[in-house]
Amino acid sequence: MAFVTLKDMGSDFHRLERFDDLRNPVKNEGESVAKERLRCDQDDEICRGHILNGMSNTLFDAYHTVKTAKELWNQLERRYITEDATSKRFIVSKFFDYKMVDGRSVMEQFNEIKSILDRYSQHKLALDEFVVVTSIIDKLPPSWKNFRNSLKYHKEDINLDELGTHLRIEEDLRKEEKSKSESQVEQKEGQRDVEENHKNEVEPRRSKRMRIAKTYGPDFYMYLVERTKTAIQNSIPIVLNVESDPGLMKRP
Repeated sequence: MAFVTLKDMGSDFHRLERFDDLRNPVKNEGESVAKERLRCDQDDEICRGHILNGMSNTLFDAYHTVKTAKELWNQLERRYITEDATSKRFIVSKFFDYKMVDGRSVMEQFNEIKSILDRYSQHKLALDEFVVVTSIIDKLPPSWKNFRNSLKYHKEDINLDELGTHLRIEEDLRKEEKSKSESQVEQKEGQRDVEENHKNEVEPRRSKRMRIAKTYGPDFYMYLVERTKTAIQNSIPIVLNVESDPGLMKRP
């Protein structure tokens, strides 16, 4: 049973105080007092039954031996008032100590903070919305520094829902920019790999000697033909200039 329910029902149990004396019968009590005491006992048993009926099995096993509704109520109140006070301090500390971090979705962390604030309402804790919004802005991760400063020095105040809208839009824009940047990096890496592969290809060996242009005169022509050297010599007549070099015609 939640403490809130117990607290709301507390006003219905103040009447049990006046029945304390009636539960302890005295000698020579009048008939009217005896009837009142009997009615008190019946009411107490009904009240005790309602409280036990609203408990979980674990709590029922722990408290079903308590004799009266007032005693049962006092034990539950002591337990849950202490737990509630501890829970309130824990919730307050959890909100103010919460820090957003890089590497996680900002909207996901924002929703976690909102769930903490929902528990504020459950425990009837009031916190000014301006303080909440300002505190959440200060909790933004380090990579959001510029955006955090732009929100802090914004001329108009924004509420919690508007802050959530700003954060969602900013995070979507950052995701798009990151996707484009990663695509460009992949393209550059692919181009670099192609260039490296091209450099690693085996180039044909070339002579390092200095090449000198050769000339055989204006009457020399060269043709590229197929077949063997002997076949070419047999099929092509050789014309010699005897006048310029008569020695060519001398036979050994």
